[in-house]
Amino acid sequence: MDRKDRVILRLLQDDATLSLSAIAKEVALSKTPCWKRIRRLEAAGIIRRRVTLLDPTKVGAGVTVFVSIRAGEHSLPWLEAFAAKVSAMPEVVELYRMSGDIDYQLRVVVPDIATYDAFYKRLIDAMPLGNVTSRFAMEQIKYTTAVPL
Repeated sequence: MDRKDRVILRLLQDDATLSLSAIAKEVALSKTPCWKRIRRLEAAGIIRRRVTLLDPTKVGAGVTVFVSIRAGEHSLPWLEAFAAKVSAMPEVVELYRMSGDIDYQLRVVVPDIATYDAFYKRLIDAMPLGNVTSRFAMEQIKYTTAVPL
């Protein structure tokens, strides 16, 4: 990746709806070479997909909960079953396997505490878990999907 690729990526991370003409102008290329660069970045998996970001509060999903989990056991079959079941839960918007004193970290988005409680009951019923700790976000201070380049 060169400087022009990085500029293209920065522009697309900020607004994926930018026209090809606007991107090409910003990186001082004509449309065809610019489009070829974008296609190459997609083919390489650097650009994974283009999405629309929603305001969770405006669509009725304004409660964010960070859930820390200690595994019920440590085996590959357990990990695979856990990952599949938790990934299928639409309230889980991020799932990480961690190092340190917790095994998994989830970011869960729900409309309210009652909905989280129902989610929590489904979660603990899905798999044997060692420990589950929930932390409710009081305020979102920074949120970005942009990867620093």
